[in-house]
Amino acid sequence: MTTAGTARETATRTGPGAARQHTLRERNLELVARAVYEVPEPLSRAGVAAATGLARATVSTLVDQLVAAGLVRELPAVTGGRAGRPAVPLVPAPRSVVGLGLEVNVDYLGVRVLDLTGDVVAEQVVPGSFHDSDPTAVLGRLGALAREVSDGVAAAGMTVAGARLALPGLVDPRTGLLEVAPNLGWSSLEPVPLLGLGDTEVRIANEAKLAALAELAGGSDVAAPDSFIFVSGDVGIGAAIVVDRELFLGERGWNGEIGHVVVDPAGPRCSCGAFGCLEQYAGKEAMMRAAGLPPDAPLDALVARLADADADAATDAAQPAGGRAALPAGRALGSALADFVNLLDVGTIVLGGAYTELLPWLRADVEAVLDDRVLSAPFVDLQVRAAQAGPQAALTGGAREVLQAVLAAPAAWV
Repeated sequence: MTTAGTARETATRTGPGAARQHTLRERNLELVARAVYEVPEPLSRAGVAAATGLARATVSTLVDQLVAAGLVRELPAVTGGRAGRPAVPLVPAPRSVVGLGLEVNVDYLGVRVLDLTGDVVAEQVVPGSFHDSDPTAVLGRLGALAREVSDGVAAAGMTVAGARLALPGLVDPRTGLLEVAPNLGWSSLEPVPLLGLGDTEVRIANEAKLAALAELAGGSDVAAPDSFIFVSGDVGIGAAIVVDRELFLGERGWNGEIGHVVVDPAGPRCSCGAFGCLEQYAGKEAMMRAAGLPPDAPLDALVARLADADADAATDAAQPAGGRAALPAGRALGSALADFVNLLDVGTIVLGGAYTELLPWLRADVEAVLDDRVLSAPFVDLQVRAAQAGPQAALTGGAREVLQAVLAAPAAWV
């Protein structure tokens, strides 16, 4: 039987005041962690206090907790030529807590591990052909790859905070369902249990949206703009819309399916069942066929053929080469992008996936169509640029999303 005194003590520990105190500590931990992570140059404890407005003693206590949890690392102390204690710079901790990015694409399976500094500490990318594949077999194989990689980083003393699974189709992150992925031939599927990753928390997301988040994260000398349309060109074509550095998701997060924008109603049937979709003209397999290559040829083969055509054109015209050969995909892609720009009023288009390497042979046609069809083109500077996030960007974006969740709730790790 509980005594009145014990009941009062329990209420004191767990009542509204205690809850508010606990919530304040969590918020302050997040403020301090973000102050360390989101600055170009390392801050000291005093710098963190100035950036957050928190008392120095509070900051010192919270930093000690983040260091002990393996989320923050102290660099050797430095002196600034002034009297007083040397400053100890604080940076994200390397090779401690890591995020796992997973992806099923039509022509590869991928696993990538990033640490809190943004470095890739492990990865495996396995080529294959997964058109109309068995999801149980494919996801089981990806799960085995993920376990192998996870076991390796765990043996090196790192902790996997979770995983994001990138899929090329309509996904519902709230329910964990893949509604449809036409190029895989999958529909009405709950993919996470098929991975067999046990206690690892796995969430699903659209491939293009995770790739856009990788682009937004930077890591190159060319900073991403605050707002842009990201287009991921592969066998399928997906897009993501970024406005003020945030993904615009629409009502259910299913926007950006630019590959199924119809550019010619009399065109060939698409895997989605419609006719004349952009993928039938600007998807990777369609571009291979247009160049006289097998649909499953590597991208390098298409680039080499286009470069050879450039060289021939330069010789014939006595002019230097450099993207003179055209891809028929360019005008179709430009047509679909013009619709997006007219609807969204976003002036920068970032082309990722296969388009990153093919941009020299797409640019002229894409830009010509945009100039012709975008109403605002005479008044704004429309920009078409190559993605900077590197190959298999959705893997990077997925791993970063896991680590962003750690940063948003560091109290769970302290």
